[in-house]
Amino acid sequence: MQFDPSAFLQLDGQGSLGATASGIAFATATGDVLEAAAYGPGIFRLRAGPATKPDYGIVHGHAQPCAVAQSPPGIWTLTSGDSAFELTATPLRFRLLHQGMPVLQSCTDLRADGSPRLPSIGRLRRGGQWLAAVALASGEPVYGLGEQSGPLNKRGQRVRSEVLDAQDADRAHAHTPFAWGPGGSAAAKGGAWGVFVHTVGGVAHGVGNPEWSQRSYALVVDDEALDLFLFAAGTPAEIIGRYTQLTGRAPIVPVWSLGLWVACERNQRPEATLAVAERLRERSIPCDVLALDHRATSPAAGAGDGGHAARTRSALVKIKAHDLRICARESPYVAVGTPLFHELAARGYLLTDSTGMPAIRRRETVPAARASAATSPPLPDSGMVDLTHPAAFAWSCDAHATLFAEGADLIASEDGEDVPQDAIAVNGDSGSRLSNVYPLLYHQCIFEAAARFQRAADAPPVISGRAGWAGSQRYAIPAGGAEQSDWEGLAASIRGALSSGMSGAPYRSSAIGGAYGPPPTAELFVRWLQAGIFASHVRLHGADERLPWAMGAEAEAIARKWLAFRYRLIPYLQRTVDEARQTGLPVMRAMALAFPGHAPARTCETLFMCGDALLIAPIVAEGGEVEIALPPGAWHDLNSRQRFPGQRVLRYRAALDQFPVFGREGFALPLGPAAAHTGLLDPLRPLDALWVFGRPAQPLAGFTQAAIATGPDGAMMIDAAPELDVALFGDTTGLSVTRRSLATEEPSG
Repeated sequence: MQFDPSAFLQLDGQGSLGATASGIAFATATGDVLEAAAYGPGIFRLRAGPATKPDYGIVHGHAQPCAVAQSPPGIWTLTSGDSAFELTATPLRFRLLHQGMPVLQSCTDLRADGSPRLPSIGRLRRGGQWLAAVALASGEPVYGLGEQSGPLNKRGQRVRSEVLDAQDADRAHAHTPFAWGPGGSAAAKGGAWGVFVHTVGGVAHGVGNPEWSQRSYALVVDDEALDLFLFAAGTPAEIIGRYTQLTGRAPIVPVWSLGLWVACERNQRPEATLAVAERLRERSIPCDVLALDHRATSPAAGAGDGGHAARTRSALVKIKAHDLRICARESPYVAVGTPLFHELAARGYLLTDSTGMPAIRRRETVPAARASAATSPPLPDSGMVDLTHPAAFAWSCDAHATLFAEGADLIASEDGEDVPQDAIAVNGDSGSRLSNVYPLLYHQCIFEAAARFQRAADAPPVISGRAGWAGSQRYAIPAGGAEQSDWEGLAASIRGALSSGMSGAPYRSSAIGGAYGPPPTAELFVRWLQAGIFASHVRLHGADERLPWAMGAEAEAIARKWLAFRYRLIPYLQRTVDEARQTGLPVMRAMALAFPGHAPARTCETLFMCGDALLIAPIVAEGGEVEIALPPGAWHDLNSRQRFPGQRVLRYRAALDQFPVFGREGFALPLGPAAAHTGLLDPLRPLDALWVFGRPAQPLAGFTQAAIATGPDGAMMIDAAPELDVALFGDTTGLSVTRRSLATEEPSG
């Protein structure tokens, strides 16, 4: 974008309008009111401008009491918990402090004449756009900003937060205008910081970008007001916790969702999808979910081929007989000319244009490279359900009753990124303003539908969604963008998942082997699958040439081995998912999040932790080699059982059936049995093994068959059921395992 900071009027406070129990307000030279408030320990809000447009409930929190003081005169301080926000009215400046130490401050970049290069806060003279800028120390990294497949450290980049129909890896479906720094620099000794732009408008981020200011993080916000939330905490994990406390935590997901998903293409006949189900079972490939097109009965599909709908319903019954759940893929688009289009237009349930007629999303065009890759067929000219209309929202939710009654167990939301820019919603919002938040409304609608209409055996509700904005983590498992089927696509897929996780979305699913381009080689497919085993959710692309049996006998056998291990991981993943629900921490944790103080590991941008106990080093190039910067601590190779001290660089070579996974010393890995599907797992006795990496330092609880806790002498003790296989890695001399009788294992009540 063309960036001219001189076009923005600097806001300066002209006088206090008074303090309240939760903050302070100022009049400014531009006529705008500037407000600062506390929203809980380490969470502060800074807002300027009018509030005439819908905010769509992105923020769940409310202002909370804090200590407000003015000392010295002209400098106001809001203190909440162990953090404080300090605001100087004239010239307008602010500082964010944690435990008395600064973690963030206004832009400090000056021109040669002493004037600021960027205003701390500025408004475009004609309104409708705002600028805010904070200082960055030399070498200070910045992370977050949603699903971004480029470098995790956004320093030096310009990123635009704007939901798009991403046709390739250079764009993203899911955006979050939330960024953070891990602290540790000379300017941020006190801890970590975070910035969230509370808006539905587009946001341009110049993150230490030399064309804007190499020493500043500047934000240009397309909205009537500037609304920032600033976070201060001791660690990045706490920053993410505070952000998700404000915008909502991810829901708990059912155990069956942790099994394998196979996403069959929309252009397959229902009989072809049934053939995939049969082949999965015949070839002993574990699976729990098949995703298929359900446009014949989708509530937004319009009239379909009745014969096709009947064949689909018949196929669903046969698929379910293989102990598989059905994921129905749907869209909020309504094809022009269908009976449903005319019905919804007559009711006023579609977005309209300036004339009051339905706004039309024009026919999709697909590049030849993607069209040749068996992708979903292009969509016709379509209208869009106006989900700001309460009655249209309720209709859309209710219309899913038929979908679930006919056999769907969950829904994958597709499309919804291309709101016509000239559209007008019933609440008065324009399409340009609605485009970012539309996926959030869509996810909320189908999540509520799933909660109402799913079978009790499928609870709790779960949905998958491709697009997203701040707050989408409350509803949908991010499905990830479309990655090219090559080694760079694999690396981009991992970075996108980690970036999404560092932006408040703890779950992730992406298509193993990529979505377009030539089918992956056997080696690429296996390496992609091995890395995907350690995501919260794992999904195979359902095109025939991208399934395990298309990769040759050796690759298929290796895929079967690692998918079996995936099912063994489910007890551990359940614990990790529960932690994500409570803290906002992702299942896949980038090194900058898991070990923010260890700079060498931070540079390994595809290295990640799966939960607390497992270090995953994906192989993202041919040949089976990877360089691993081991974080602090000690690490046990699951392949060789060899122990490696941390804070060293390891050159690792793995045969195709092996993969570099390391257990973290002091932690334990609870494992269940391999299974064809999760319905065969015993929820009361889920374990068949416990792997302990070195002498235990962390407790293990929540299982009837195993526990690790502090004993009377202060040492950690292992308590395990007689039948449980307990494997001790490393030197565990003197460590004993107490075997319990079965009678003591039964849950009480």
